[in-house]
This record gives sequence, C-alpha cells and structure tokens, in this order.
Amino acid sequence: MATSLFTQIRRDLHQIPEPGFAEVKTQKYLLDYLARLPQERMQIKTWRTGILVRIAGTNPKRTIAWRTDMDGLPITEETSYPFRSLHEGYMHACGHDMHMAIALGLVTHFVEQPIADDLLFLFQPAEEGPGGAQPMMESEEFASWRPDCIFALHIAPEYPVGYIATKPGILFANTSELYIDLIGKGGHAAFPHQANDMVVAGSHLITQLQTIVARNVDPLDSAVVTVGKLEGGTKQNIIAEKARLEGTIRTFSTESMALVKSRIESLVKGIEAGFDCTASIDYGVGYCQVYNEEKLTTAFMDWVREQAGDVTLIACKEAMTGEDFGYFLQEIPGFLFWLGVNTPYGLHHSKIEPNEDAIEVAIRLVSRYFTWLSEQN
Repeated sequence: MATSLFTQIRRDLHQIPEPGFAEVKTQKYLLDYLARLPQERMQIKTWRTGILVRIAGTNPKRTIAWRTDMDGLPITEETSYPFRSLHEGYMHACGHDMHMAIALGLVTHFVEQPIADDLLFLFQPAEEGPGGAQPMMESEEFASWRPDCIFALHIAPEYPVGYIATKPGILFANTSELYIDLIGKGGHAAFPHQANDMVVAGSHLITQLQTIVARNVDPLDSAVVTVGKLEGGTKQNIIAEKARLEGTIRTFSTESMALVKSRIESLVKGIEAGFDCTASIDYGVGYCQVYNEEKLTTAFMDWVREQAGDVTLIACKEAMTGEDFGYFLQEIPGFLFWLGVNTPYGLHHSKIEPNEDAIEVAIRLVSRYFTWLSEQN
C-alpha cells in the first residue's frame, strides 16, 4: 500500500530529531513544505526555531489555535524502522514527529477549505526542555495573533488507533526537575574514616526521598518523586567526594508541589548534618498542570460521541505526565486530548513505534471539529 503524504512527512521528520531551541533542520523542513501550499490566505512568522502560521477565515469572529511540539529526545533509537534517526543519540520518542505531521495535514486542509474563523497553527520548540510554551506566549509574534481558544493532542501508546481520551479539568500534572549535588571529602578506599563518602550519602538520601510520598503527602492526593540517575565516584578504590542525584517531581496541585519541595530541602539539610557534607538543590525546569477548560472540553466530548462516528471517546483519568502546553491553557481556554497509537512501548522508550494510521484519524477528526466549532455562536 502506498505511503500517504503525511505519513511520509512523519517519517522524514523522524529522521531529524533535534534538541529544544536547536530544531534548525526541523524548522527548515516545515517552512519548505508550507512554502509549497497556496499562499492567498496564509501568513507565516518565525520565532526562534518555532513557526506561527495564520490562515484567514472567510468571515472571522475569533481565532482558533492548534499547537504542536517539535523537539526530540536524547535517546539512542532501537526501533525496527528503515527510517531511523540520522542524528546519533537523538530520537523522536514522544511522538512529536507525528504531532507535526498532523499539524501540517490540518494546515493543508484549511488553506484549501477555509472556515469562517481565523486559524493559528503554532509549531512550538523545546517542549521536552527547557520549555518553549511560556517564552513563545511572551513573544511579540504570538501577541500579534493571540488566539481566543487553543487545542492540542498527544499520542497515547496504550489506546488503539481510532480512540481518543480526555476529560474536563486537570489532565496532566505539575512537574519539576530535581538536581541535588552533594560534596564531601574523597579519599582512599582503605581509609574510609578519613573521608566523607558521597555515594553512601546519596544512597541514604534516595531512600529518604521515598518517604515524602508515603508519609508526607495526603493519601487522597497524588505525588511522584523519582530519582532516575545517581552519579558519583571515579574508580572502585576511591571514595567519592561528589555525588549528583537527578530526578523529577510530579503533583496534581501547586500546594503539594510546595510541600514536596519543602520536605526535600529538610531531608537534604539532614544529610548535610549526618554526613558532614554540603549540598545544593536545583529544581531546573518546571511545568504547570494541563487544565482542560470545562465547557469547551465537555462540548467536544459530546460532539465526538454524537457526530464523530469513526472515533471512540474514552473519558480518562488524569495522568502524571508533564506538558508545557499547560501554560497556554492558563491564559487561553482550550484542551488537550490523547490520540491512540497502539504500541506496546511507552513514551520516551527507545523502541516506541506508533501506528501511523492515527495520523489520518487525527487530521479528519480535528478538521471536522474546527469546522463545527466555527459554526457555533
């Protein structure tokens, strides 16, 4: 069977994953494609490595926006694809290649079949970090075309193709990176009494951090404290002078985020006293929750059930996933939904192979929804 245009676009983009704010090849690929479309109704602006595309409506009363992310992840790909990443050590392992292909499909549809309202398509860099949504919102380019409502999707490995999932209210968690550096005193492995071992200190701290969710967070609330990396030492017979812990914090409320950070700081002070060392904490990049506007989300869910016969809707629960799309939703009403792609490997996995049939499902669904939405008062 012949590969569809937007499936091929996804495969092209899959081969050129790039870090946040370094999506140079990606931006060029997108701009080259956009330049081949009819230009009568379309205006294009660039912002850093991102792109804003405005399509003029036939009788506009508002601006409807669609946002897609662009960046890849520092993961060495292990898929079976013949179109694997050409950038060693980087991979589209979170579906941003599919997200971009879907967005281009929507742009293509609406330049050829415009609706009454103006449309704005945002190709946003740096979702995986350091975060592109907030600075894009603060840009002059965005301010000049600021939309009245905004929408997005994210691939979901666990759902079949033809299924989507969402809910009103909170969908994704508040998130924060976590970096803790411990500095003690190195020495010879044969003389531990003359040193302060930071591998031991770091190990104790990791264990203590697990008590925060178990003993400090309300059991009816939710939080995650994960340490994904512990680095320390240089050789098997040298006591480590330094150790570094890297992790993430996830909560469903800003109050719980503040509580978790307060407990981390208290535990780290205890490690300093107990192991005679110094420590520093860096919370890195943090994203606010993705909160779906109640009225728009409920109306969309009703529309899918009643009019999108080829798509099955699941009313899902909230997830501890992080997404900087939440910054758009803090100021502009809208929502995000999950798109089923039916793959056994999860997001950020080196072997994830989303089912590409979901691309056309999404293009059809969103183009129909925007057309319907534009017809509403």
